[in-house]
Amino acid sequence: MAVVAVGGDGALGQCVHPSESVYSMRLVWKSLDKMRCLRKRSTIPFLGFLITFLLFLNLYIEDGYVLEEDKRQLRETSVHPPSSERYVHTFRDLSNFSGTINVTYRYLAGTPLNRKKYLTIGLSSVKRKRGNYLLETIKSIFDQSSYEELKEIVVVVHLADFDLVWCENLVQEITRKFAHHIIAGRLLVIQAPEEYYPSLDGLKRNYNDPEDRVRFRSKQNVDYAFLLNFCTNLSHFYMMLEDDVRCSRNFLTALKKVITSREGSYWVMLEFSKLGYIGKLYHSKDLPRLAHFLLMFYQEMPCDWLLIHFRGLLAQKDVIRFKPSLFQHMGYYSSYKGAENKLKDDDFEEDSIDIPDNPPASLYTNINVFENYDATKAYSTVDEYFWGKPPSTGDFFVIVFNKSTKISKIKIATGSDDRQNDILHRGALEVGEKLVGTKKGKQCSSYITLGEFKNGNIEVQDVNHKIAFDIECVRIVVTASQKEWLIIRSISLWTTQPPIQ
Repeated sequence: MAVVAVGGDGALGQCVHPSESVYSMRLVWKSLDKMRCLRKRSTIPFLGFLITFLLFLNLYIEDGYVLEEDKRQLRETSVHPPSSERYVHTFRDLSNFSGTINVTYRYLAGTPLNRKKYLTIGLSSVKRKRGNYLLETIKSIFDQSSYEELKEIVVVVHLADFDLVWCENLVQEITRKFAHHIIAGRLLVIQAPEEYYPSLDGLKRNYNDPEDRVRFRSKQNVDYAFLLNFCTNLSHFYMMLEDDVRCSRNFLTALKKVITSREGSYWVMLEFSKLGYIGKLYHSKDLPRLAHFLLMFYQEMPCDWLLIHFRGLLAQKDVIRFKPSLFQHMGYYSSYKGAENKLKDDDFEEDSIDIPDNPPASLYTNINVFENYDATKAYSTVDEYFWGKPPSTGDFFVIVFNKSTKISKIKIATGSDDRQNDILHRGALEVGEKLVGTKKGKQCSSYITLGEFKNGNIEVQDVNHKIAFDIECVRIVVTASQKEWLIIRSISLWTTQPPIQ
């Protein structure tokens, strides 16, 4: 069993004696415990204020609005911390989330390769009272990937249970079943020793959760924090999964297509499942910040809630989720007390390589919008829609891309199960070029009609073969007035991209 330290710069260091690290880490949690006592009567508004303050302070420092000398001192403190204080999270160094946390991990199976991969898939697993799905999850990841895709991924399993006998037995099973993936550097099994964990007794009872559930979810936050911390420098992107998941075929190809289509746009978290913390994609450069965040607020709320706060604090206001989902929950029993958990993602498809990848765009319409059912909701991948008052001949709904793009397929659906008559009864689908500025925003000055709506829907294949130019706008035009209101339920676009090398 190898013992490896991950240093403050995220690099793997030489083997060290864990006693120094453990002692220092205990100082961390001791100071946090003192803070916890002072915060016993704290409120959720105070938590929100504290999170916002720390994140803004971090941005303040990183954007260069402090004296260079202060920045130099902070940087030196991060890289060369005094041995007695290098794990102590004061408010001073918590404002700098860019460095990894010093933890001496145990390597239970495999070692990382020198070459940085495209994607790391992180799993954290503990002993369950009923059922164990980890081996099936690992098998699904590898079986649903092509030989070329396997070259671009690394799977990291954090065995986060303190029962070392259970861990040892499971490692033997993993090694027996996936030996060739371990040898190839595609599978690593690690553990953060129990000594690095904070106290899990006397935690805050937010939301009136029972004490054992608070303990479970608080430890789970720390489990994920240590996993994220380890994975920081292994790849360009990081996918968070649970240990009871099956994957769609060629999910990496679908992920790459989506990531490529969003080049030049800002995002923190892309979602490829609507369940829990399954299928959440991050830039690896954000992992240290997320790991610190989970550690700071580990006892406040469940992990999936913290992920939402993290996304919002880094200025991604809206959920960016793609359908069909690439990952499906397959377990029947929860890791918490073995309770039944039969949640399923009804947007999951086994063959999801044809996932739409709506490129970043602005949306405009002159149709009167009802309440907050605005135009962006038709283009969103969450379960929302645009809803407008009865449109007239010549009214439009236009999508203006941030940059011109090649599109292979367009699919638009109007109406809903509850309001089946609120469809576009007469309309046309157009694509445009030659973008110009107007008083009402950017518009294309030249359009070509692709087809007419039938029964409120339209689907056009091989658009890139029918249109000679890169598309800058997609426009829906009302060709006849109607008395019914209009729901645009979904707008799905597929971009054309070169094959993955």
